[in-house]
Parts: sequence; C-alpha cells; structure tokens
Amino acid sequence: MIEARALSKHFGAVRAVDEVSFIARDGEITGLLGPNGAGKSTCLRLLYGILEADAGASLIDGADIAGETSAARARLGVLPHAAGLYANLTARENIAYFGTLHGLSAAAVDARIGELERTLAMSGFIDRRAKGFSQGQRVKTALARALIHSPRNLILDEPTNGLDVMAIRNLRELLLRLKSEGHCILFSSHVMQEIAALCDRVVIIGAGRVLADDTPLKIRERCGTASFEDAFLQVLGSAEGVS
Repeated sequence: MIEARALSKHFGAVRAVDEVSFIARDGEITGLLGPNGAGKSTCLRLLYGILEADAGASLIDGADIAGETSAARARLGVLPHAAGLYANLTARENIAYFGTLHGLSAAAVDARIGELERTLAMSGFIDRRAKGFSQGQRVKTALARALIHSPRNLILDEPTNGLDVMAIRNLRELLLRLKSEGHCILFSSHVMQEIAALCDRVVIIGAGRVLADDTPLKIRERCGTASFEDAFLQVLGSAEGVS
C-alpha cells in the first residue's frame, strides 16, 4: 500500500503539492491524473523520496519514506519520468547494478534478469549499451530495473510516454498481471485511454490539490457525463470556478 498523507511541497511562492492525501491499495491500479503542471510528478517524487516534503508523510506499507527509508524502499519499485539509464552500461548491467544495490546475490540477480528479459521481450537488446536505445527500449530497461527486487509496490511516472502501440499493450498486460498477483501500482498519466483501460481508482489533481478520488465510473456518474474525459474536464472546470 502507498499512502500520501497531507503532503505539501512549495518551490518559492509556488505550491506544487498542497496537502495531498490519498491511498493506493494492494491488488489495485491507481491512476494519478491531471493536466501538465498539476503537480503529478512532484507528488510521485515525494512518495518515493527523491524530494523532501515541507509537510506530511509518504508511507510505503506503513513505513515512512523519510524516517524508515531502507524499509520503505525495499518494498518499492520506481519508474521515473526520465529513465536515467547509465548510457555506457548494457541493459543487463543497468538492471544488475540496481539488483546489487537492493542486496540481491549475483545468482539471484542473474535469475531475475532472465525472468524480466522474457517478460519484457528484451532479448534483442539486453546486452547492448543503453546509449542509442529507442524510447521503448529505455522504458523496458528502466521498468526491469524497478522490478529487479520483486517489490510489492510500484510507482510509474508517465510509463507509456513515447511508446508505440504494441509496447503500450504489452505494458498494460504486465501491469494487469502484477495487479492480479496482489501488487499495488500507482502511475501518473494525462492520457484518458490509459486511465479508462487500467485503473481501479483515479486521483485527479489540479494546481497541486486533490480534486477527486474515486473509481472512474463513480466520478463519471457524479459528473453526469457520458465519458470519463468529459468528467475529468468538468472536475477541473469546477475547481477553477471555486479557486
């Protein structure tokens, strides 16, 4: 389970995240949805500890990412918006490095990379250097890196950005399988089709605040709209009218 508890983060006078609270549960896919600049990526960075919150807490299976960092990160896999691969290492070496950081033995790393190579169809580039990878190859490598230690919880920041149709379909199938195995998955997106296809629950944020937190169906029913996209726009419009 991943919990944001009254998270706040300011950059000067800008309130990037303003007392954001929500829970992403085990066995569910939770979508963090909002327009560009809404605070999605900042919120995720607070949750996985790359940024320090001004107030509030980020909890991974009850462990505070700030106070119990090792315990929390051992339960968490992260795919950041910028994959951040080491260009001069192969895909295999990039993944193995993170496995070693998580304390896995060499044998465990090799076995796990073999599983991920098959699952993510990486055999064609697993031993190539990351420099010159396509966007799809970069995302697959970064995702394998996030999964190397078999974490219970997964945070993905815009995971389908730049992927082709087949790669997106394969990623969806993987996420649905992880969900069926009881994993907690939280991902950010601004693409309505991804949310509709994958999410059990959606947290809509705008201007750093939570505007809605419910199932896609209930959000649509509450707004009285025929499509989730229309409901999303109505939620944003209502918030702008109040602010």
